[in-house]
Amino acid sequence: MQTLQGETPAAQAADVKLSARHILAATLGNGLEFYDFVTYAFFAIQIGHAFFPAGGAFASLMASLATFGAGFLTRPLGAWVIGAYADKAGRRPAMVLSFSLMGGSVLFLALIPSYAAIGPAAPVLAVLARLVQGFALGGEVGPNLAYLAEAAPAHRRGLAVCLQGVSQQVAALAGALVGLLLSLALPHAALETYGWRIAFLLGALTLPVGLVLRGALHETLHRPDMAAATAHAGRSAPAQTKIVVLCFLALSNATIATYMQNYMTTFAQNALHLGSQIAFAASALPSATAIGGGLLGGWLSDRIGRKPVMIGALLAFSLATLPLFHWIVSARTPAALLGGSVLLALLSTPAWGALYGAMTELTPKASRGRSVALIYALAIGLFGGTAQLVVTGLIHVTGDLMAPGWYLLAADLVGLGAVTLLPESAPVKLAQMA
Repeated sequence: MQTLQGETPAAQAADVKLSARHILAATLGNGLEFYDFVTYAFFAIQIGHAFFPAGGAFASLMASLATFGAGFLTRPLGAWVIGAYADKAGRRPAMVLSFSLMGGSVLFLALIPSYAAIGPAAPVLAVLARLVQGFALGGEVGPNLAYLAEAAPAHRRGLAVCLQGVSQQVAALAGALVGLLLSLALPHAALETYGWRIAFLLGALTLPVGLVLRGALHETLHRPDMAAATAHAGRSAPAQTKIVVLCFLALSNATIATYMQNYMTTFAQNALHLGSQIAFAASALPSATAIGGGLLGGWLSDRIGRKPVMIGALLAFSLATLPLFHWIVSARTPAALLGGSVLLALLSTPAWGALYGAMTELTPKASRGRSVALIYALAIGLFGGTAQLVVTGLIHVTGDLMAPGWYLLAADLVGLGAVTLLPESAPVKLAQMA
């Protein structure tokens, strides 16, 4: 049987080495996703004014957040289509396809004229861009995680796979710094008119780089994967379904925590009435913290197992969430906002650092691209795309600024229960049990 580039499976397996270039190629797409997300979150108010100027400040913000959430509707479709393509044709062509669609839609969104220029066509085009982008992103993570898991040595798989999540935080940090610099460099009127467009265009610059890097990847679909196979050997279909559900619940919690972390910019400006520079810093510093936390979780999970890391981190996070949010809301100072946000990120991120490894190892290789993509797309679509909208609405209806804290706590308890029920999949633990 011949595979991509005319190579035999054995030749391709021998050639696969997880170099820094390969890691960058695999994680760049997910990084662009979060750069786009953070940029949109940072400039949600300005984007609302550009595309939805009528109906008051609250209506404009809610319409902007709803447009952002619209992109999550097409994620499951993209996960199904592009994930299946990855399992049949290979990880590489699926990664090239998803990145092409994603980068193109980011560029398109940045260039859409405002409502003042083209009227109702502006919000329609904005929603269309988000739908295409959502389709691409739905099929982005599954093939990428599959590639990293299949190319990495078994004893370093947790660290390698967690780099997908770390790339999100690197991109979130980059987006926060871009937002901060633009807010410092541009007057308010310029920030409203075109500042947010500059941020999106900077993200779109990664498109040609990503396509070149991904086009040069070796295929891993046919590479022997015996270490991961032992994690699910002999498992029945109902047992595998249970694992998929548990992974979905655990990832949903991680999604809410991550998206709420980046929502702190909007929360600081809209609810706490702090300045834009402090608001941007409230996402930049936690993102920097999350990079270290995610790496720690992945590295530690290769040594002591996935479950101990996930359970310990989620337990600590559940105990600290309400006290930290109460500090942020009651003090309403830059120190409380920055300190509370950093501590929340430090406590939560090791859990998802270990979760990525568990999720890929517990999924059979033959269906890994589609299965992981669907788990991710559904979790992100149901809880990531709605997190900002739900919490903003809850605050508006109840008048309780503690709503984000309660929402985080409820999600964390569900995630804690899910990871407790997951089987262990780390090679170091499986070797001990053999």
